[in-house]
Amino acid sequence: MDIMERIKEANKGFTTGIEDRDIEHWITIYIMGKEYRVPAGLTIMQAMEYAGYRFIRGAGCRAGFCGACSTLYRLRGDYKLKADLACQTRAEDGMYLVQIPFVPAERAVYTLGEERPTPQLFQKYYPEIARCVQCNTCTKACPQDLEAMDIIQYAIRGDIAGVAELSFDCIQCGLCAARCPAEIVHYHLAQLGRRVYGKYLVPEEVNVGRRVSEIEEGKYEKDYEDVMSKGAEELKRMYLSLQEHREV
Repeated sequence: MDIMERIKEANKGFTTGIEDRDIEHWITIYIMGKEYRVPAGLTIMQAMEYAGYRFIRGAGCRAGFCGACSTLYRLRGDYKLKADLACQTRAEDGMYLVQIPFVPAERAVYTLGEERPTPQLFQKYYPEIARCVQCNTCTKACPQDLEAMDIIQYAIRGDIAGVAELSFDCIQCGLCAARCPAEIVHYHLAQLGRRVYGKYLVPEEVNVGRRVSEIEEGKYEKDYEDVMSKGAEELKRMYLSLQEHREV
């Protein structure tokens, strides 16, 4: 029995919670072109693990927010190439899929402290935005349902605040760039916008400065030492107690 078969056998009960003999509905999927029979109702990630694939990379939070499990797939009889995250997409019968845990997109090199929030910032580092044909393919590929094309339009206009605010929930999965016919690197551009916006355009929060000063003066040292001295069970009780007070 090879390593993939051993992983599949070990994962059966763990992945589905039940044994093969108790599974009523099955589907067929194709991973890297190879056919596998898996229980219906699993996510793509769970289905791949059931099939015997061991995730060394391409799996992070497993809850749809880290962007590590980018996946491209087609459904039988459908000409469209679709993109999504493996941890939040259900496997379907006849699905042909391949994971792309890393998108080979070039990231501009810059020193944030030497930049200024000018309208020319995005053109300087990502001149390819001028090639945008407004096809909206990037938006359709985004698993976060972000208006990726609008982010590029903000960038073309030099609107740093617009780029930062619209891309706030970007998880850097890279699916927008993987599907863009103009070869624009949306997610790296958006990260530049958020960094410059945070450094230069967000008003200074006085309470943050005050809290930093309190920490530096040692105001919370005693409380910190008290928490660190407690055992795991006591910390759990403290946490649950705080949660109950918040709910009230």
